[in-house]
Amino acid sequence: MKSTLILLSLFVASLQLSAQQSPVMKALKAELQRTMTDLQSQKNPPYFLSYSVTETQTVRISASFGKIELDEAPKVRILDIDLRVGDYKTDNTHTIRGSRFEFGGSGRGVELPFSDDEQTLRSVIWANTDRQFKKAVERYGKVLTNKAVKVKEEDSSADFSFERPNQYSEQGATFVIDTAAWRERLKRLSEMFSVEPEIYQGKVYFQADILTKYFISSEGTELQTSEPNVRVFAQAITKADDGMSLPLYRSYFAFTPDRLPPETEMANDIRQMIALETKLRSAPLTETVSCPAILSGEASGVFFHEIFGHRVEGHRQKDPNSSQTFKSFVGKKILPDFIDVVFDPTIKTLAGRDIVGFFKYDDEGVLGQKVVAVKDGIFQNFLMSRSPIENFITSNGHGRKQAGYKSVSRQSNLLVQAKKQVPFDSLKTLLREECKKQNKEYGLYFVEISGGFTFTNRTIPNAFNVQPLVVYKIYADGREDELVRGVDLIGTPLTTFNNIVVAANDLGIFNGVCGAESGGVPVSASSPSLFVSTIEVQKKQKSQAKPPLLPSPLGSKGK
Repeated sequence: MKSTLILLSLFVASLQLSAQQSPVMKALKAELQRTMTDLQSQKNPPYFLSYSVTETQTVRISASFGKIELDEAPKVRILDIDLRVGDYKTDNTHTIRGSRFEFGGSGRGVELPFSDDEQTLRSVIWANTDRQFKKAVERYGKVLTNKAVKVKEEDSSADFSFERPNQYSEQGATFVIDTAAWRERLKRLSEMFSVEPEIYQGKVYFQADILTKYFISSEGTELQTSEPNVRVFAQAITKADDGMSLPLYRSYFAFTPDRLPPETEMANDIRQMIALETKLRSAPLTETVSCPAILSGEASGVFFHEIFGHRVEGHRQKDPNSSQTFKSFVGKKILPDFIDVVFDPTIKTLAGRDIVGFFKYDDEGVLGQKVVAVKDGIFQNFLMSRSPIENFITSNGHGRKQAGYKSVSRQSNLLVQAKKQVPFDSLKTLLREECKKQNKEYGLYFVEISGGFTFTNRTIPNAFNVQPLVVYKIYADGREDELVRGVDLIGTPLTTFNNIVVAANDLGIFNGVCGAESGGVPVSASSPSLFVSTIEVQKKQKSQAKPPLLPSPLGSKGK
C-alpha cells in the first residue's frame, strides 16, 4: 500500500516538472516554425498550422459486488494537427457536397511518446505533419472541383475565422490519490449491491484524470493548461420478468478529490438505488400517450441539452445535410418570455457543486466565453467554433473535441434560467388541474433521465428521444403516485418548447460526457423543474431474453 502512494506522488511531481520545462512545447514550436517556413515554396503552402497535444494521466479503479475488477494508472499523449491550405475564405476543410457523410474532412490524432527528449518528439511531429500536408493538398483540389460543378452554396461563409492570438501558461494541477483507501471504499460500496440477488450488475467506478493541454498555432497562439477532474460512478442493473433491462446510476464529479461527497452520502444513495430497483421490477409498463408532465430540474437540463443544445451548435448550420432548425429563428421567439438559456464555460461551480463544462480556452485556442443563446424567450446566438456561418463570423470559444478528433462547435455549461418561478410543491397541483382540463386520467413526473439522442439531419424526421429512468404517474383524482417503467420521451423541439408553462424555484444539475462527431466532451446541464402542458411518450424497446433461470450465487450473502 505504501509503495502505491509513493508512486502516485512521483507521478504528480513528474507532471509539475513537465509543466515547468515544457519539452513538448519546445518540440511543437520548432516543428511549427520549420514547417511554415520551408513549405512556402510549395504550390499550395499551408496558410495555417496548429498543433494540439493532450497529455492524460489517469488513476482508474472499479469494484463489482465487493471485489476489485479494474485497477490501473495509464498515461497517454495525443497529437492533433490542423493544417490548412488555401486561405481563410476557402481551404481544404470545406464541405464537399454530394458526399453524404463527409463534412469538413477528417483526421485522427496520433500517439506521442511519453518522453521529454525533444528530438524524439520532433520526429513524430514531423512525420505526421508531412502526412497531413499531403492529404490537405489532395483534398483542397477536390474542394475546388466540387465548388466548380455544384450549385451555389446556401451559406457562403468563410471556412475559417480570424481570431486574436492568445498566450497563457499555468502549472500542472496536483493531487495525490490514496489508491489503497479508494480500493477499500469501492469494495465497501459495491458490496452493498450483494444484498439484493436480483441486481445483476452492481458496480462502483472511480477515475481521476489530470489533462495537460498544449496548443500552438502559426497565428501566434501559445497555450498550456491543466484540467484536473475526479469522478465516481455507481451502477445497478436488474431485469423485469418481461425481459426489460432496468438500469439506475448515480454519478459524482469534482475538480479535486476532497470536493467529492463523503462515503456515507454515496452509501445512502446506493441504498436508495437498491430499493428503487426492487420497485421497478414490479412496476407496470407505461403506454404510448400524450399528457401533461413535470420534468425535474436534472431531467429538464438533459432535455434542453438534447433537444436544444445540439441544434444551436454553429457548424450544423453550414452542413447542407443538417436540418438547421434554428437558423431562421434568430431574433424570434422560441420559448416562453420568462426563460433564458445560457452556455457559460467560465463558471466552475453552481449551487455549491463543481460543474464539468468549465474550461479557460477551447480546443482551437480561443478564450471560452459566456453565450446567451435565448434571452426573454427570443433566440439570440449560436455556439461558435472557428467555422463561421452566415451573420456569425467569429468564434465564441466553443470549438471543442476529444483528443484525437477535429474540433467543432460543442456545448459547455448549459444553464436554463427562469425569471418567473413557483414553489416546486405547486407543480403537482398544476399538473392535476391540467389533466382535468384535457380529460386525462394522469400526467407524468420525470425524475431521472440517463441521456438521449437527437436527429438533426434533413433526411430523417427532426425529432428527439430522451431516455428516462425513473417516471411516476400523477393521477388527476389525487390517488397515490405510481412508479412506471418502459418510457421514452419523444417529440419535436419547436412544438415541445411551446408547451412549457411554468418553472419551479428549484435547481437540478447534470454532469456528464456528451458524444458527437468531435468525440466525448465534458458538459453540464442545469435547470429548474418545468411543468409542460403536453408531452409525448412511447414504449421503450426491450430485450426478449428472460431473466436468469437460476438465482444469483450472491443471494445467500444478504440472508
